[in-house]
Amino acid sequence: MPHYGDTRATVPGPSRPPAPEAAARERVLAFAGVALAAVYVRSEDGAELRLVESAGAAEPGACGLPGAVPVSLDSPVAAPEPGTSAMPSPGAGPGPGDCGWAVADAFRGGRALWLGGAVLTGRPGAATTSPPLGTLPLGAAGGWLGCLVVVGEAGEGFGAEQREFLERYADAVAERLRGEADRTAPAPLLDSALRALGVGSFALTPGTGLVETDAALLELVGIPEGGFDGKTDTLLSCSVPEDVPALMSVIEPSAQAPVRRELEFRIRRPTGELCWLRLTCRVLRGPEGTPERVLGAVTAAPVLRRGASDVARIQWLTAALDDAVTVRDVSRVVVAALREPLAADRVALAELLEDRLAVTVLDPPGAGAWPELWRSEWRSEWPDAPVSALPTLQAALRDGRMSLWPAGTELEPGLAGIGPGGLAVLPLPAKSRMAGVCLVGWDTPHEFAPEERALLTATAGLVGQALKRAHAYDAEQELATMLQRSLLPRRLPRLPGGTAVARYLPARRGLQVGGDWYDVIALSEGKVALVIGDVQGHSAGAATIMGQMRTAVRAYAVEGHPPDVVVAHANRLLVGMETDLFATCCYVELDMEEGNALFVRAGHLSPLVRHPDGGTEEVAVEGGLPLGVLADAEFPLTALALAPGTVLALVTDGLVESADLQVDEGMRLVREALAAADPSDPGRMADALLGDAGRREDDVALLLLRYDGMRVRPVRSGWVVWRLPDAVMHARRFSARTLRSWDVVAEADTILLVVSELVTNALVHTQGAVRVELTLAADRVRVTVSDSSPRAPAKPVVVDWESTGGRGLFLVEAMSTAWGSVPVGGGKQVWSEVVVSRPEADRRPRPESEPATEPWIEAGGERPPGKERSWGIGWNRDRGRGMGWSRSKGRDQDRGREEQGGTDRGRAERGGAG
Repeated sequence: MPHYGDTRATVPGPSRPPAPEAAARERVLAFAGVALAAVYVRSEDGAELRLVESAGAAEPGACGLPGAVPVSLDSPVAAPEPGTSAMPSPGAGPGPGDCGWAVADAFRGGRALWLGGAVLTGRPGAATTSPPLGTLPLGAAGGWLGCLVVVGEAGEGFGAEQREFLERYADAVAERLRGEADRTAPAPLLDSALRALGVGSFALTPGTGLVETDAALLELVGIPEGGFDGKTDTLLSCSVPEDVPALMSVIEPSAQAPVRRELEFRIRRPTGELCWLRLTCRVLRGPEGTPERVLGAVTAAPVLRRGASDVARIQWLTAALDDAVTVRDVSRVVVAALREPLAADRVALAELLEDRLAVTVLDPPGAGAWPELWRSEWRSEWPDAPVSALPTLQAALRDGRMSLWPAGTELEPGLAGIGPGGLAVLPLPAKSRMAGVCLVGWDTPHEFAPEERALLTATAGLVGQALKRAHAYDAEQELATMLQRSLLPRRLPRLPGGTAVARYLPARRGLQVGGDWYDVIALSEGKVALVIGDVQGHSAGAATIMGQMRTAVRAYAVEGHPPDVVVAHANRLLVGMETDLFATCCYVELDMEEGNALFVRAGHLSPLVRHPDGGTEEVAVEGGLPLGVLADAEFPLTALALAPGTVLALVTDGLVESADLQVDEGMRLVREALAAADPSDPGRMADALLGDAGRREDDVALLLLRYDGMRVRPVRSGWVVWRLPDAVMHARRFSARTLRSWDVVAEADTILLVVSELVTNALVHTQGAVRVELTLAADRVRVTVSDSSPRAPAKPVVVDWESTGGRGLFLVEAMSTAWGSVPVGGGKQVWSEVVVSRPEADRRPRPESEPATEPWIEAGGERPPGKERSWGIGWNRDRGRGMGWSRSKGRDQDRGREEQGGTDRGRAERGGAG
């Protein structure tokens, strides 16, 4: 026998044989809380019951058990033992005959009788010190053979688990008694009955790593009697790894561990057979409350020998949890597996996140069905409760054991009302930690059948692993989603003369992040760029390249480069990154005033167009190589004119191609959906094009633009400033003529001052060409001065009264409603806006066919009769847009439209610089 006390786990001990039967019996009785077990057998004449065997730490007489009990005894008043007439004095321990009436009553009634100490003796002085008593008849109805009497330890009663065990013990004793030839003098019954039960016992001291066992326990586990070294690690090695945490809470109980524990676990025998065992134990504490010794019993669990329906249910649960990839999926499976099969009224599943329980599913979902604590913590869709407020759950999570609470159990307020008729608390183990907890509650009194316990135990182990796996999946997808959202535009800009919408759907397999991207870039008041692209693969690496390419394309576009140059620069950038991934791209620059679009395609799908009459076509855009393949690749331009009401669609291959769908067929289906959709709502049109994609193999990006055209087109006029001594004067004269032609009179001086300062600043501080452009849009005139320097204008830090310059930008800022600087390809634009007042008749929208007639102002300011001219804006579909003077008779209009930039050249030919 190992010595309990200062023995340490690090001290090796010799191999110890199993304890003898008497020691095993004492351990089992101590575990069951029995101080004395006694067997009474009916005499030959049936008049009395005689004590034939006893075992335990106490003596029968000291516990009030007489040597013989008349069967007719029916009063709790003490009856003297034959030969004894003295009654014990008040306040003394129980005397002979104190328990006889209980033995006789149980024998006559044929039912077990469980009594507390206060009821047992009937003497006030002894009531508080008398131990609990249990009397169990032996035999069967109509043929009772005797009684098994168990006396408990003082201060403790027999719990439900102990009573169940002792009733089984009594049945085994009765079975042995029936086989005796002479029942009045049977052979020892208690030890043989214990062997028949197949109960294995153990005793261990926490912290030593050593354990006492008996032959029955080793047989249950599958260890030969001579092959056990007395170490707890040897027993743990026979168990299933998922059940080790729960067993460790028995071997090394904490200071807060309950006195009695029950759990079911699995062991694998040397033959490979998987068996279920049931362990019940009792923790004995020292004076300071620390666990000093653990006594336990282990039995086979025949209740876990599942029938065909139970096996099918576990198989279904395993398959369903295997398909559950998210925490919500796992929650739905748990509800389906437990609530209806167990006729439960409530099922809750909560993840353990640090010190809080984050509830993932409540069934029923209404807040009124759950305790007030949970409702007060209702933060979002489901509540989130602190573990410290739920000590029952805290203990269950710490110990890792299932707890079953019958009807009427008093629980903390946080659990009151979840299961008034019965509550099952299932910790969900996941390797070395607890993943969460599951609660199953009943409103009406519920008896926990053995089959239900088996189902709950099996469910807890499966759900714990599935919950941990699903939580990791959700965290990964949340990170991927956040990464994807950060790389795509948060919102699309408002466009004059059109509406743009976009959709992105991640792949449903693997990491939900990919290389598809889209963007809408406002280039100026009347120009916008649309871009859609796809980086090879859908992974974190593809998403990283996608973010870099989207940023690069946007940067090149806002610098003012034409579409082919933007795509060529992006291609060179990707080639220089030396990545193994390539990208496809489709870039569109659209003039919102004129409806002219320029397309560039780099290995991407062709764009689709829906005409105002509902017809659709695939735009034949001449394509180039994908980005990142060849540094010197060329990307030709393709032009197309869009009428108001046209819808332009850009898609990625995830929408039109899959394992069972060819690209051509997919494009045809998208065209049909585009033709059938209602263009009045571009958002619904985009949803209609996506349709029910089902289980997508690739991510999908979709960009739609409905071109509406601009109701009022801005009027523009431009002038190239030659670097001459009187260049500013000529710029002012051009601006004055233009403003008079637009009937802008009151604000003319302000605008001319702004023109002077901006042109002077450009001529003094930059080199190269300088250009002035005036734009009239509604009630604003915009002055734009372009130069070839990329540096933004800077206001001087100090300007005193003696300074001869440096006040230009201060004047511009004071005179303008708004002003700023914009970098463009090859330089920058400095702009200023001034609000103007014009006659209402001149603000009305004009049809495109109606010329904006204004008086022609000659260089000297006089208007010759009959020479009225008008501004005209023409468009050459092949060569671009140009502005020119036009006589009222139209003789010079064609010439001005044919010459790109005809405004400046025409003026130079017909009137010089000013």
